Amino acid sequence: MKILYPFFIVVIFHCLPGFSQGDRLPLLKISEDNRYLLTQDDQPFLWLGDTAWELFHRLNRAETIQYLDDRAAKGFTVIQAVILAELDGLNTPNANGDLPFVNNEPTKWNESYFRHVDFVIQEAEKRGLYVGLLPTWGDKFNKAWGVGPEIFTPFNAETYGKMLAHRYSGSNNIVWIMGGDRWPEDEEDKRIIRGMVNGIRKADNLHLITYHPSGGKKATDYFDEDWLDIDMFQSGHDRRVKDYKFVLASRRINQVRPVINGEPRYENHPNRFKPEVFGWMDDSDVRTSAYWTMLTGAAGYTYGCHDIWQMFSADRKPISKARSYWKESLDLPGANDIRHLKELLETFAWQEMEYDPSIILNNNPEDSAFMVSSIGKKKDYIIAYTPMGKPISIDLSKMQAENILAYWLNPRDGQVKEIGKYKKTDRPELAPWSDGRGSDFVLILTDERVGYKLTD
Repeated sequence: MKILYPFFIVVIFHCLPGFSQGDRLPLLKISEDNRYLLTQDDQPFLWLGDTAWELFHRLNRAETIQYLDDRAAKGFTVIQAVILAELDGLNTPNANGDLPFVNNEPTKWNESYFRHVDFVIQEAEKRGLYVGLLPTWGDKFNKAWGVGPEIFTPFNAETYGKMLAHRYSGSNNIVWIMGGDRWPEDEEDKRIIRGMVNGIRKADNLHLITYHPSGGKKATDYFDEDWLDIDMFQSGHDRRVKDYKFVLASRRINQVRPVINGEPRYENHPNRFKPEVFGWMDDSDVRTSAYWTMLTGAAGYTYGCHDIWQMFSADRKPISKARSYWKESLDLPGANDIRHLKELLETFAWQEMEYDPSIILNNNPEDSAFMVSSIGKKKDYIIAYTPMGKPISIDLSKMQAENILAYWLNPRDGQVKEIGKYKKTDRPELAPWSDGRGSDFVLILTDERVGYKLTD
């Protein structure tokens, strides 16, 4: 039976309640407890992102609209894109034939290039989408394995940041993202990042700022500083990585911030970059990464597809063995599966969930089958996730209710199956109807008196 979602509006402009084309999106802010995001009218904001790093660089206007329409229809709320793109974004023109700068000087802009950036941001807002806006990919200050060239100094980075802020401070639908898949190599790199932040803050004190680090790192590993509003991490493209550990590590930092998984396992990406040895990552990887992230207390999760971030087509050089046309990959199952996660969370007060591993009573080694569980602040619901479909022994005494209803949610299709009713004193072991890789399930337990409507 299909799950019902009282707060989910199934229309193309449904990213925020009551939003319609032509409206201005509200600015975002940090909650009082510093754990999640809110709109300026105090509505919880669930960051459900998509990595479209090459959006400004490789798509023309018609393709941009096709992409944004699709992501809005699937329930995404944030699009992460880079002004100075990774794939030779300084010397290879965008789809309109424009380069961003004159002679690669960050303070000498090509107005035509930035008018296209304006267009994308405006079209995103029309569809209820925020833009996680990266001023530059990291190879422009720390080349590492990238194309570069390195063009930033602390001085011109500050000027560039100020120019960007003057241009986009009136766009409510942006969040600034520093970094770009890089670490600061030395103090000079840190001064470049701080300079860009200072430039932005001289003209814009309204928009939130975060940092997109390299794989296996959190923003706070480099910049546990006052300007950093959100602790973004990149769990990376490796099936062995335990996303929940990044969230829990961030929670141990003295200055609490909302935590977002900004680059996890990508769908259709070679596992560990070696598909001939480790295979390809798929929708099961997406779901595991997403549920591990959100049920341990994150404020958001960013989906990624290997073909889409680079907007791959057969006439382009594939990066890391990309294999499918980006337009076809829009409908890979992982992108649809994430919608079911969003719908589930928005049925409950997800922002008040508290991660509690003691809810799960059975042996729970930290391997690919590791189960996670969260309980509502009012102790009126529990959500637990079993990545491999292993049975869950559950401690119902954690809940306030005497009578508890139990359900399985199939995260592949959103279907819900009622299991039965239990007493608070029960210790049931509940098993889904399938197990093994790709047979992940979500266990939902609710207070009978509350009346959460999960089935028709």
